[in-house]
Amino acid sequence: MQNKPNILYVLSDQHAVGVSGCYGDKIVRTPNLDRLARKGVKFSNTYAPSPICLPSRMSLLTGQHPFRQNCWTNNDILASDIPTFAHAMGAAGYQPLLAGRMHALGPDQLHGYTKREIGDHMTDWVGGNDYTLGVLANTQRPFREALKYSGAGQMSFELMDRDVTSSALAHLEEVAQQRSEGNSQPFCLSVGYLLPHQPYVADQKLVEYYLDKVSSPRLERDESMEPDFLIWWRQKTGLNDMTDEEELRAKAAYYALVETMDAEIGKILDRMESLGLTENTMIVYTSDHGDQLGERDLWFKQTFYDQSVKVPLIVSWPESLPQNESRDHIVSLLDLTATLVDVACHEPLPDSDGSSLLGIAADPDSAWSNEVFSEYCTDGMHAWSGGKKILTRMIRTLKWKLNYYHNDKHQLFDMVNDPDETKNLVDDPKYRAIKTALLRKLLAEWKPEEIEHIINRSIKRKTILKAWAKTTQPKDHYRWETTADQNWLVNMPST
Repeated sequence: MQNKPNILYVLSDQHAVGVSGCYGDKIVRTPNLDRLARKGVKFSNTYAPSPICLPSRMSLLTGQHPFRQNCWTNNDILASDIPTFAHAMGAAGYQPLLAGRMHALGPDQLHGYTKREIGDHMTDWVGGNDYTLGVLANTQRPFREALKYSGAGQMSFELMDRDVTSSALAHLEEVAQQRSEGNSQPFCLSVGYLLPHQPYVADQKLVEYYLDKVSSPRLERDESMEPDFLIWWRQKTGLNDMTDEEELRAKAAYYALVETMDAEIGKILDRMESLGLTENTMIVYTSDHGDQLGERDLWFKQTFYDQSVKVPLIVSWPESLPQNESRDHIVSLLDLTATLVDVACHEPLPDSDGSSLLGIAADPDSAWSNEVFSEYCTDGMHAWSGGKKILTRMIRTLKWKLNYYHNDKHQLFDMVNDPDETKNLVDDPKYRAIKTALLRKLLAEWKPEEIEHIINRSIKRKTILKAWAKTTQPKDHYRWETTADQNWLVNMPST
């Protein structure tokens, strides 16, 4: 174990790739992510396995596409017999610890971690006891309330993240104490934050600071180039009714939440330095998906536009990787999972769909496929889904992005000449061969009819599990309890 690095793995929730200083934003204050990027390699084209929380996070654990592990929605359960990167860490000699968010459902709330602290704000069970956000109820979901009830105030997620940081700091203190007693075993610490996920509510001074600086969205909607799903989605979530004032207020609060999260990360980085724990330590920062922040009159995630499906990724390991460099390769978060396993000197996870990033991080001229996939499927069980079932998948290459919407209109974008994704070329005869080739790759293993059958069968299972949880009220083993009084707005809109 002597040559294996320490690992600090920070995973946030819903951080849009562009809202960081190191990724080019001139407004947001993210000094800690910026310094991490200066000490490492920043990946500029990283895609989530799914543009929604649970399936993306479960894929991050296993290194597998959602369709391989049957986790597509926020109420799916990852099977406990699928090895995760945490299992690989343990097999390689680490004692992997998780502080904070995992967003797993079911009786297995560790999935390979040997210890977990703080937990999640939500129930462990399908249909378990829901949590409260008081006056901010429903603002954490893709509903109209998220924009209407936004701005200056306080919400539970920020308070939970403070406790997550405290737990991480306590673990680092414990590691330092063990080092002083002669135990040199490397540590593996995962830190799961909820920020900057909505509610779009943050500290008043920060919100006021950003209100004077954020601007209206650049990109306008063009429904002529979109699938019916996106048109329906705006209507279902109330986005057609949002006001300019609400958009700017919510955007200012989001920027404030990013700054708040950055400050929490800074506490961990500072403590590691003061305790002398930075030597031979790999530090990773990423997020499970992005946020559209009003572009094209869309908010939240759930689409394959870059604002939603693209994420920041910074890997810092000064002893082994370059510093203050950027990589434009097309990569997936599945590749990050493969990288963590590689760093642990463990053989790749069975059925892994990712490849280690260490090669291109060290040398940008190393061979790389530059081809990634993402998928988003729903079963209609969530309140915000309106009973609608969606089967969609994306393929991104160096030049092209194809968004496949089953039984709906597809999208083809030239990402070199049209990085804003404004011109849908899918029906242009000049690009028929390209569309055909991309579709062939996209559908080679991903079979929408088979997936629909699996999802329909899972609905029956989850219906029973939901009724069971409602009746028996099973205990949540890893839960951070929210309370109504933790949530408030400085200026509460009239109903």
